[in-house]
Amino acid sequence: MASLNVYSVLVVLFLTCGALMAMKENDQIIKENNCETKMGLPCVLEAFMSIFNIRSISNKCCGELVVFGKVCHSALVKRTLEDPIFKGLNPATIIAKSIQTWNNCLALIDSPSPSA
Repeated sequence: MASLNVYSVLVVLFLTCGALMAMKENDQIIKENNCETKMGLPCVLEAFMSIFNIRSISNKCCGELVVFGKVCHSALVKRTLEDPIFKGLNPATIIAKSIQTWNNCLALIDSPSPSA
């Protein structure tokens, strides 16, 4: 019985350490890539509202998002999901929507403009 308690404590400790390492990893990625200075706040809010199905992202902000970079985009979405405010959300759904927003913006920016 004592070994079961020790095992349970070790599992909880392992899971807690893994979550903390993931948080530190996202924070480190954000810091190393200067992510918090690469995109204007209005476009950050627009991108997140697009991810959370509140409204669509404009062409201007799609351009900023693509320049912002996929690494920064992914790290900020993951760090946002670590916030207790968002604990009721399904992370897989939000990550899928963030990838969809990224791909839509990338396709928009990469597509040639229609000729006049």
